[in-house]
Amino acid sequence: MTRIVSFVMALLMYFFPALNLSGITVDKTNWKTDYDYVYCHGLNGWGSYDLQNTVLPYWGMLGGDMIKNLNSLGYKCHSASVNPDGSAWDRACELYAQLTGTRVDYGKAHSEKYGHDRYGTDFSKKPLLTAWSSEHKINLLGHSFGGATIRLMAGLMANGDREEQAATAADDLSPLFTGGKADWIYSITTLAAPTNGTTAYGFDDPERLKNHDTAAYDMHIDCALALNERIPTEDCTYYFAIPCSATVQKENGEWAFDKSVHVEISCMATGERMMNLTGTTPGGYVVDETWLENDGMVNTVSAGAPFNAPSQSLDKANITPGIWNVAEVYRGDHMAFCGDLFRPNNIRPFFAAWMNMINEI
Repeated sequence: MTRIVSFVMALLMYFFPALNLSGITVDKTNWKTDYDYVYCHGLNGWGSYDLQNTVLPYWGMLGGDMIKNLNSLGYKCHSASVNPDGSAWDRACELYAQLTGTRVDYGKAHSEKYGHDRYGTDFSKKPLLTAWSSEHKINLLGHSFGGATIRLMAGLMANGDREEQAATAADDLSPLFTGGKADWIYSITTLAAPTNGTTAYGFDDPERLKNHDTAAYDMHIDCALALNERIPTEDCTYYFAIPCSATVQKENGEWAFDKSVHVEISCMATGERMMNLTGTTPGGYVVDETWLENDGMVNTVSAGAPFNAPSQSLDKANITPGIWNVAEVYRGDHMAFCGDLFRPNNIRPFFAAWMNMINEI
């Protein structure tokens, strides 16, 4: 059975890329930059360092390897692999190690506080990038919880961490925690990300709050809002957020799935609950009717800019750094930006156009 599945996947990955690339035109005439793009997966996801990515690419799914396809058009894209259900902190440390070709250092203070090893995988023999600095900047894109991952790493790059600095000798401190590297990142794009939390798992679940070093904890609304407080925007970075929605409001005011949008089975039950869930979080945040619209996993209102950050609607003629530019809501379910699974969604033209826009800034 495994051989049959592998054979079918191989056929799909062979035929779909050519079809998915048709109609995509890459015009570099107006490009101002040509920096690398690093894509970071969401909760329970995977990337180029994971074996399953060769069988079912996270970015592209049944439509084939989108990263490979876009690279063949002249873009420079990379797919990171971080802990599927790890905290934003742990994932940020892993992403940094992959980008710099170093051993993962979760920090002396953090690892002691949460009782896990300080060091992880060594990426020195297989770095994700060949160069990364203020001269060789990168663009970061994070799907779902990948959004929190890239934002926290960017925050640490810019400002470091005082707890790690206080607990660690200078010659033993990871450069990630020293700060001063905000200008290494050109742009950040969050894709259907629970930037301000999600009601997908409820908002008063004590089980999710027991372990503070997990994605489940960080996606709790109160915890996500607290995380936002420690990640300021930087004047040298361009910020973008693209919310998703697979729901529509009916005439009677109730919400339902949009019949014109494909919704993955994994999103259906969760989305249904989210369409009817309001209340108050343990921290006192009021989850009102604006939170009912969702993509099956993330509330659309949450997937915009951090609530505490400056923001504006995306106007391609007026893009400035240091301000979150919130794009028009993308009509699709939570897995749409990955290409969906049971009904392949050709997302390649969208990302090609998006990267063109960033390169033209």
